[in-house]
Amino acid sequence: MRLRVGREAFGEAVAWVARALPSRPVVPVLSGLLLQAEGDGLTLSCFDYEISAVLRIDAEVKEDGSALVPGRLLAEITRSLPASDVEVATDGEMVGLTCGSAEFELVSLPVADYPALPDPPPPAGTVDGGVLALAAAQVVPAASRDDTLPMLTAVCLDVHGETLTLAATDRYRLAVRDLPWAPAVPGLRAAAMVPARTLGDAARSMAAGLPVTVSFEAGQPGAGTVPAGGPARDPRPADGMISFEGGSRRLTARLISGEFIRYQSRFPDGFGSRAMLPAGLFTEAVRRVSLVADRASPVRLTFGSGNVVVGAQTDGRARAVEAVPADFEGEERVISFNPHFLLDGLAAAAAAAESPRQGGAPRDDESPPAGPGRIRLEFTSPAKPALITWAGDGGQAPEKAAPAFRYLVVPLRVPARA
Repeated sequence: MRLRVGREAFGEAVAWVARALPSRPVVPVLSGLLLQAEGDGLTLSCFDYEISAVLRIDAEVKEDGSALVPGRLLAEITRSLPASDVEVATDGEMVGLTCGSAEFELVSLPVADYPALPDPPPPAGTVDGGVLALAAAQVVPAASRDDTLPMLTAVCLDVHGETLTLAATDRYRLAVRDLPWAPAVPGLRAAAMVPARTLGDAARSMAAGLPVTVSFEAGQPGAGTVPAGGPARDPRPADGMISFEGGSRRLTARLISGEFIRYQSRFPDGFGSRAMLPAGLFTEAVRRVSLVADRASPVRLTFGSGNVVVGAQTDGRARAVEAVPADFEGEERVISFNPHFLLDGLAAAAAAAESPRQGGAPRDDESPPAGPGRIRLEFTSPAKPALITWAGDGGQAPEKAAPAFRYLVVPLRVPARA
């Protein structure tokens, strides 16, 4: 194998595929990243029997061939290469990389022992990449990180004809987002439980305007498909694999088995109290006040005449309060939340007003949006879940708003302070 490829394209491709490498491979060969040069392109891929990633980039191929190299080492090398084209060549068991004055030689892993990449399942539907990326960024934070109950680590993809619903919960909060999509079969009714981390990683490569094909075994026994005109019942989640494919990238993962909660029934029909809050001012106030809160300390909201007082304190250490304008109606005027759960909900609700951006979901180092517009907070009592939604620039959701996002969060019950 001999080829020449642009350093930036090569580095980005290696970094994206390497994210799917297992942190603790059961056998050494699964730590490898497969390079396959053919025709006018280079295909990079990895697979550990649970997750596979495939990406193809343009390259000047002088000699077709393939090589399996240590993936994480290759990722470290490509991040440090100078600004010059990269030349890759194999010589026996060695793989050489040359970039400007930098030269590396890697010992290749046995390609013959590497598992064959899985074929993608049949398409279930297509959705705009930017819309799906934004929806994933809103819902994924609500999934649990505790593997003792796998269902809670999943995002449920629930298909209702031309609507795709994403839902996730960790018992203390429930995030649900509806978005339009084009099903492969008219009137399709199906469900799949995707590992939240996989969906988050897939979303980071999605771009607005680029269609993403979502594929899973929606038509197989156990998938619970209901065609148009069929009985209205909830489908059982599909088994097997799911893939997200957009442009030259494809990420495939094994689905989580089990039944997801009946999330639609968790939302109350009404609430006794409602507050309209300026999104930016309120979010920043909660963020500042929560600096003095520890894991066990809530952020307390006390609604008065024309404002809400956001407060938190840690016994014997610190206390913070800040007042923000608010419109309020109802009898219950005090409610408390876990500050991190509250901030996640505010950020996700405000993101409903954001147009899908080029480049997909926010990066880890980006702050959540906190622009103009208002957040709607509805609750009945400190013992029952509260609902956070986007209210737009006025009191009601705008007619041309993005598909509805709902964030249900359990309040913290704390004794009243004098």
